[in-house]
Amino acid sequence: MELRQLTYFVTVAEELHFGRAAERLHIVQSAVSQQIQRLERELGAELFDRTPRRVRLTAAGERLLPEARAVLAAADRARAAVAPPPGLRIGTSTGLGAHLDRVLVAFARRAPEVPVELFSLPAAERLARVAGGQLDAAFVRAVEPVPGVRVLPLWPDPLVAALPATHPLAGRPEIGVGELAGLPLTLTERRNNPALVDLVVGACHEAGFEPPPGPVSGSLQDTLATIGTRPLWTVVYASHARVLHSPRVAFVPFKAPGLALSTGLAVSDSAAPPHLDTLLLACGDHEN
Repeated sequence: MELRQLTYFVTVAEELHFGRAAERLHIVQSAVSQQIQRLERELGAELFDRTPRRVRLTAAGERLLPEARAVLAAADRARAAVAPPPGLRIGTSTGLGAHLDRVLVAFARRAPEVPVELFSLPAAERLARVAGGQLDAAFVRAVEPVPGVRVLPLWPDPLVAALPATHPLAGRPEIGVGELAGLPLTLTERRNNPALVDLVVGACHEAGFEPPPGPVSGSLQDTLATIGTRPLWTVVYASHARVLHSPRVAFVPFKAPGLALSTGLAVSDSAAPPHLDTLLLACGDHEN
């Protein structure tokens, strides 16, 4: 007696139709009939009463059905007992900096047997993959709502000013946004990060000036390299600035209340991903 034969038997018993059972099993009908016949020969009993108009269980088939289901359920439990734990697929971005390292360390401490796979992607793609089930969760900042996704708040992420290390403001413990008036501002294009651009440009307007536009670079690394050679400024997340090594660039905090964007964890709004509670606890460990 094979598990395959019991699977076919249960499927036919539920459908009471060999054709529909074959469609459900994604095999040809003749294969289903053949395996059922082999099972009947092995058991020495007919399991189905077949007529041109209908298929129904015999008394022997009725007795076998609950036992077959129990055997298949036990087989599933046996497979699950030895299967590796499902991993966690997380969308990230380079700007998470020290935040990501600390969360991963805390998660590994709580769930050392769970593998974590990271995907560094643009924010829109992170959200799309969470909605489509290709990612279990994603770290995001100040994003617009997306159908099928909910964002759980985690922590505020302060921004610091990045300016040439030789600039007079570079040695200050903190600066006001207004002190940067007249110095060209280089930022990513708004379509890439509208929340960030709106926050920084809005802060400049509140301080009473329109920032002169600086060159738009393809990456933060390119932007910092440019700042190291000419008078420009940009903003960097403080958590990321702590892991950057740019001797020609100074990272200076803003005076209170400062500038910050909120970081959240995007997950499906229809089903919680595996290990979500553990991941949230790891994020909480990070905060403390």
